[in-house]
Amino acid sequence: MAPASTPPGPQPRPTLEGVPAYRAGRPAGSDVLKLSSNENPFGPLPGVVEKAAAELARVNRYPDAGVTRLYDALAAHHAQPADRFAAGTGSVAVLFSLLEAFAGPGDEVVHAWRSFEAYPIGIRLSGATAVPVPVRADGTHDLDAMAAAVTERTKVVIVCTPNNPTGPVVTHDALVRFLADLPSHVLCVVDEAYVEFVRDPSAARGLDLLDRPNVVVLRTFSKAYGLAGLRVGFAIATPDVAGAVRRATAPFSVTDVAQAAAVASLDARAELDERVDAIVAERVAVVGALRAQGWQVPDTEANFVWLPVGDDALDLAETFHPVSVRPFAGDGVRVTIGAPEANARLLDLAARWLTTH
Repeated sequence: MAPASTPPGPQPRPTLEGVPAYRAGRPAGSDVLKLSSNENPFGPLPGVVEKAAAELARVNRYPDAGVTRLYDALAAHHAQPADRFAAGTGSVAVLFSLLEAFAGPGDEVVHAWRSFEAYPIGIRLSGATAVPVPVRADGTHDLDAMAAAVTERTKVVIVCTPNNPTGPVVTHDALVRFLADLPSHVLCVVDEAYVEFVRDPSAARGLDLLDRPNVVVLRTFSKAYGLAGLRVGFAIATPDVAGAVRRATAPFSVTDVAQAAAVASLDARAELDERVDAIVAERVAVVGALRAQGWQVPDTEANFVWLPVGDDALDLAETFHPVSVRPFAGDGVRVTIGAPEANARLLDLAARWLTTH
């Protein structure tokens, strides 16, 4: 008598098939200089630790589900009504909530590629279909090709400026032209995670486009503000769009500790500007040194540089040890601008690489 077959166990949704896992940068350690995750080399801004620590005595209580303090602070900071904001655990979580709210099976989401690797993950999890449009050879968005990729099934278009991982911005005039041809029912998400590092006067200004009902701007406290470990990001949109994103977000996502730290960070604007200026100065120096060595480095307005080494990406990342960088197989390597001593070590390794390749 044949043994009874074992009944199948619980199965995940078919949507999960083919969803790539997000790859975090190698953790920093005593033998590793971490330039792989676009983290801020500076610690929290003045007053942030104290304000955040004061909330620890209340961690037996649930956080403010309405994110009231943060929304009020953001409203004052950006001169926008509080009902135009939707917060979450980093801008990537806010984007995932937006995709859950506005895209699903049968829908399409257009985005540049290579761009932020979480985009196709969030799109697939929503059940929608990702429509990647290759960036140009110089790492810039091809907005004409992205516009041509929009169909009657398109619900969302994502524009990353500066683009992660390649670095260039979308210009404001180009984005305005793109939006003029975009159907009004298609949301355009302008992902400005690195906007504080931008110095190009022609760069897109997402906040200036919020009079358009189909524009959403994403921002984060993880990069310039140095709160990557507390996970706070937000969207700015029309009240209806922001409300839909909030409804698609799990309750109590942004803790009171994170809210306090974010609000205190907004209050430290002078110190923020000083630190960002220092990172930008290092970026300019690193880009100049790499180009002088012979590297083809795209223009970057973020806190990282892109080395388009193609199939050598994984090998380069291993060779650069003890500097941890972020390889993207078949495309290139992204390197965060870190502290001066880490940048100097990177430049030394980059020069050695060129002598053997």
